[in-house]
Amino acid sequence: MTDQVQIFDVDTLRADFPILQQMHHDGVPLVYLDNAASSQKPRQVIETIDDYYRRYNANVHRGVHKLSEEATAAYEEARIKIRHFINAASKREIIFTSGTTDSINLVAQSWGRANLQAGDVVLSTVMEHHSNIVPWQLLAAEKGIVVKYVPLLPDGTLDLEAYTRFLRDEPVKLVTVMHVSNVLGTINPVQEMARQAHDAGALILVDGAQSTPHLPVDVQAIDADFYAFSGHKMLGPTGIGVLYGKRELLEAMPPWKGGGDMIATVRLEGSTWNDLPYKFEAGTPIIAGAIGLGAAVDYLTALGMDKVQAHEHAITEYALERLAEVPGLTLLGPADAAKRGAVTAFTLDGIHAHDVAQVLDAHGIAVRAGHHCAMPLHEIYGTGASARASFYVYNTPQEVDALIAGLYKVKETFAI
Repeated sequence: MTDQVQIFDVDTLRADFPILQQMHHDGVPLVYLDNAASSQKPRQVIETIDDYYRRYNANVHRGVHKLSEEATAAYEEARIKIRHFINAASKREIIFTSGTTDSINLVAQSWGRANLQAGDVVLSTVMEHHSNIVPWQLLAAEKGIVVKYVPLLPDGTLDLEAYTRFLRDEPVKLVTVMHVSNVLGTINPVQEMARQAHDAGALILVDGAQSTPHLPVDVQAIDADFYAFSGHKMLGPTGIGVLYGKRELLEAMPPWKGGGDMIATVRLEGSTWNDLPYKFEAGTPIIAGAIGLGAAVDYLTALGMDKVQAHEHAITEYALERLAEVPGLTLLGPADAAKRGAVTAFTLDGIHAHDVAQVLDAHGIAVRAGHHCAMPLHEIYGTGASARASFYVYNTPQEVDALIAGLYKVKETFAI
């Protein structure tokens, strides 16, 4: 990378991640470039989870003993940290879920079932992850709603003129769109999309799985009605995620899952519901996951999300320059680093993406290969699969160089 100003001390930061200290194959250093699928965890998160299980493991909310009270305090403190991290108006707008998929399904099964009627349109896009397509297809089959999709422009950005036409000409009740594409890297203008949706009388749900870990998110500035993201992509543990929802919407929504803690009263004749956010957190919650996510938020907050974004932009810009050097490589998505997040998906002429990933793995480089839960998008690009290198706070220009060297090894292996 040419004359990069160091945004933060990446070498010191990398020392926080135990997994990055290991060798991958036969003494080859691990180069982890699969961050869009899941990020690695710093020792601060690992130790926080370990401390919970070793020192104050207990269920939350229902106990009056010391362990339960300490666990409850840590669990609810994590909620407050997340509220500040995304600038929600209230901690009651932060619902813990198992991840982005669970969050989107919650909106579909609660808000969607209660508010959508036959003929209503849910407006999505062709770049969405399956978790923001399939729940709406299931609801459409049940209730007769219609799911329509905003197309792409040749540069991999959304056709915003088509978006405007849909809102003008169709009975759109909900727009559901990813903030950053997990394949193309495209950063969608969700704040402007929210403004237009609201002007048309529609709500907007934003899939923030690929944005919340990588750039500053302000749900009030975006004016998102719902915003979903996952912990495991932002240095946190697996199995924990968040649904943000505007309080007035969540108050009016019926619960999705029934069980303990989401109730105020239960009688054989019927039940009443707990206050927010607990109405949507049935049963024993993901306690260690939430506490671990709180530690991840602490870590990212200390780094500064503006610096995280700047570091990743520099790495991505360099990666785009180097990838352009590789003969036969076709990049998916915008060529301009300013229009994309830290994701680079590509194809190599004559070589299947799985073969690309397998050869790279032999050289210690971990990338993703496949359709990345975006089959319709890959069909648009005329391919069944792509290889994807994605970057995060601990990645370096030297790892980009290793990726490029690995791609030449792939071409040598297949004599292309």
